[in-house]
Amino acid sequence: MISERTLSGPGGGLAHGGQLVDRRLGVGEAEALAASSLPSLLVTAAEAADLRALASGAYSPLTGFLGAKEHESVSESMRLPDGTLWSIPVCLGIPDDLRVEGGRLVLRGEAGGLLGVLEVTEVFERDRAAEAELVYGTTDPGHPGVARVLGAPARAVAGPIQALVEPLEGPVGSRALTPAQTRAAFAERGWSTVVGFQTRNPVHRAHEYLMKCALEMVDGLLLHPLVGPTKDGDIPAEVRMGAYAAVLGYFPASRVLLAALVAPMRYAGPREAVLHALVRKNYGCTHFIVGRDHAGVGSYYGTFAAQELLASLPAEDLGITPLRFDNAFYCRRCLAMATAKTCPHPEPDHVALSGTQVRSMLAAGQLPPPEFSRAEVAELLIEAYRT
Repeated sequence: MISERTLSGPGGGLAHGGQLVDRRLGVGEAEALAASSLPSLLVTAAEAADLRALASGAYSPLTGFLGAKEHESVSESMRLPDGTLWSIPVCLGIPDDLRVEGGRLVLRGEAGGLLGVLEVTEVFERDRAAEAELVYGTTDPGHPGVARVLGAPARAVAGPIQALVEPLEGPVGSRALTPAQTRAAFAERGWSTVVGFQTRNPVHRAHEYLMKCALEMVDGLLLHPLVGPTKDGDIPAEVRMGAYAAVLGYFPASRVLLAALVAPMRYAGPREAVLHALVRKNYGCTHFIVGRDHAGVGSYYGTFAAQELLASLPAEDLGITPLRFDNAFYCRRCLAMATAKTCPHPEPDHVALSGTQVRSMLAAGQLPPPEFSRAEVAELLIEAYRT
């Protein structure tokens, strides 16, 4: 099954590029492919997540993995060759010992199960060092996204895909909605304006404050955690989903939808903030929250570099409205959540903890102060640290 639909009106505006891509593989086609003698390629967990995002339309207007011309254009200019805004190359590595000249290539997961098929249009040498420097701003292998790029095969295979988009198991499963499903949910609820919130971490009081501020401006909120492969040390998706569900109790049920984005985290800072915005546009969002050091890691990017990049892009190219927020905290003198834009008091009056401090407290079984984290969230995280 291959189709592309134009979706607009209630439940979100146009998908990026004008059409929501649908590259899902039918059950009968999947069975035939599984029994075929076509050559196979085992893909990594991150590549499998990209494959699912391509097939579901999350990466619209992409219909497959990029070729040499697209790779170069996106890396250098954040544009596809036709001028469409796209900030990060989506590539599929191929090992040196696998010879592919053309035709169809079956894609399988690390355990060997069928994931999809690719129509081979090109095999090319991927300039991984240039991609790292241009997209991530560094070639330091200590950066987790750069390490994945530099560790990928030198050759990449390109072409349109078809893939299975099956329900997932566990706490993530029922929340892993496709763009078509979230758009339908928005339309059913009568939401014309929707703000998306990207996270790979549990939601603390500062995040909750940003989402509630944004909800004052729009009809609904898509709390949209990324649940694909992340770096070592990040809290597992299953634990996070429980924490997100606990936070929902502090929002009107009719105005929030919790869904999961199955895609790899790249930690590309400003470039990834653009990607995250475009993906939420495809999911039907009209607005997108961008906080401090969005999609950053370590000290590779400036605190507000992502906001500055998004603000520099033509509104007609981006097609979704960024909502830029300062760092939020609880002020003991204001007796409220605030940011530097609204609070006149000095830092000693602010309740702000580093990630290291929070992890140390949780590992010791200590609840962070209630001004920083909801007790329900902290208790779930403490239990996870114990196991």
